[in-house]
Amino acid sequence: MTDERALRVSVWASAAFGVLALVWGVLSGSRLIVFDGLYSFAAVGLTLLAVLALRTARRGPDERYPWGREAWEPLAVVLKAAALAGLCLYALVGAVVEIVDGPTPIAVGSALVYGVVSTVAGLAITLVLRRLSRGGSDLVRAEAAEWAGDTLLSVGVLVGFAVAWVLTLTGRPEWAAYVDPVMVVLASGAFLPVPARLVVRGVRELLSMAPDDEVLAGLRAEVAAVAGERGYGESVVRASKVGGRLDVEVDFVVPASATVAELDEVRAALLDRLGTTSLTVGFTADRRWIV
Repeated sequence: MTDERALRVSVWASAAFGVLALVWGVLSGSRLIVFDGLYSFAAVGLTLLAVLALRTARRGPDERYPWGREAWEPLAVVLKAAALAGLCLYALVGAVVEIVDGPTPIAVGSALVYGVVSTVAGLAITLVLRRLSRGGSDLVRAEAAEWAGDTLLSVGVLVGFAVAWVLTLTGRPEWAAYVDPVMVVLASGAFLPVPARLVVRGVRELLSMAPDDEVLAGLRAEVAAVAGERGYGESVVRASKVGGRLDVEVDFVVPASATVAELDEVRAALLDRLGTTSLTVGFTADRRWIV
């Protein structure tokens, strides 16, 4: 239940941030703070989608889903990341239009205070979620990455409004007005790689592609160890990661004299070493059947 607890923390924190940012942004006239609020509200709905996907995945296999429901997890990650990327692009275009048309003045002092509050609070939530995500699902790790990106946005808000405050104090309020839309452009552009990476990772899982090289290398090392213990000359490892499930298929070339009892011992040894619940092991005396 740690995953759901982490997602609930994210939902309530996002809702609080959304209300705070929208009210503060409207009162101060800052497009950047309003963008921060819209981002937080979007995160609320998308996190609820993540909770639904997590509960669905945990229902396990049945006649309708014979291999399990883990694909709902990467699907939720892809939808969430794509929506956040769209919001960033919308903010980016709006800020560029405002720069071209001429920005409107904002309450710099109020906006600077918001930057301090949002940065400190965002950092705190990020640290909490990272702690809860250790050993958790990809959904929780995606949530922690999202909050890390939002904290970077808050840092951008703080730095930008600090610059605007200095410009105002030095008698250049017309220049200070450009800081808000420029920071929207920089912040939204800097944050776009985060959902982009999540989309790529989620699509890889939906397409049942191989896991990271590090994971695959670890699997091959364990299989090679078992093959070496048994004196088998060759083995082939295939794997794919879908949500929290790691599907592994191992094929061995074995002597024709191998008994069923010996082969079952190999299966047991592999299951003990790999620790995966989705393991298929094949044996053949003819190399051509494992190509």
